[in-house]
Amino acid sequence: MKSSFASIAAACALCLGGPCFAHVVLQDGAAAANTSYRATFRVGHGCGDEATSAMRITIPAGFNGAQPMPKAGWTVSTKVGPLALPYESHGMKYTEGVLEISWTANGPENALPAAYYDEFVLRGTTPAKPGPLWFKVLQSCAKGANDWAEVPASGTSTKGLKSPAALLEVLDVQAAGAHAH
Repeated sequence: MKSSFASIAAACALCLGGPCFAHVVLQDGAAAANTSYRATFRVGHGCGDEATSAMRITIPAGFNGAQPMPKAGWTVSTKVGPLALPYESHGMKYTEGVLEISWTANGPENALPAAYYDEFVLRGTTPAKPGPLWFKVLQSCAKGANDWAEVPASGTSTKGLKSPAALLEVLDVQAAGAHAH
């Protein structure tokens, strides 16, 4: 029991030191297929010592009906355009939708200091087909940017990637025996 506790404590200490928040990640990294999902992107640092002044998230094909959550002190905007994968919902066919969501700080006083963390939230519907979804995130600062856009050639391991995109594992809960409505 003591060694198990010591291992957990050591792992927590490593995470609190910063490396576990070395990139933008989703709070909940898995979601059921074809369900509403609240995507909470955690930002653990700025660009070096620079405060984060803008975040732009590219919505992956198949993630439908994306809507941003407003953030006090930030202006939110969306880029709408033709969808790579049109979809139907409530008897309507959609061929256009939100492709990107951006938050921009309303001045330096609203920017996210490099030593702090924060969250940027959107919601949408996961695809009906299970598998990995990669959200590419551009984190901009007064000087420089972090482009969290790397995706592995195959699989979902981000080991060896310097700037990995945020991963959402879309799961087939029906195959796992769950009951969904």
